Amino acid sequence: MEKIRALNEIASARGQSLAQMALAWALRDPRVTSALAGASSVEQLETNVAVLERMDFTDDELAEIDKHATDSGINLWAASSSE
Repeated sequence: MEKIRALNEIASARGQSLAQMALAWALRDPRVTSALAGASSVEQLETNVAVLERMDFTDDELAEIDKHATDSGINLWAASSSE
């Protein structure tokens, strides 16, 4: 929860929700050609599209995100990668 709170603070400072920042972060990489973002309402769709207004990241923001966006030692693929 501490890491999520820290990431949420970065997003808030950017004027974004955590979900918006995560989507912008994923789309910033030129190798990423698409990202799936679910929306169950027009409002959620508009919120997702609003990400396009703030796709830039400073080097400091990226460094801070990298500091907190870690997997916490959880390997979701452990079972399948050991086969």
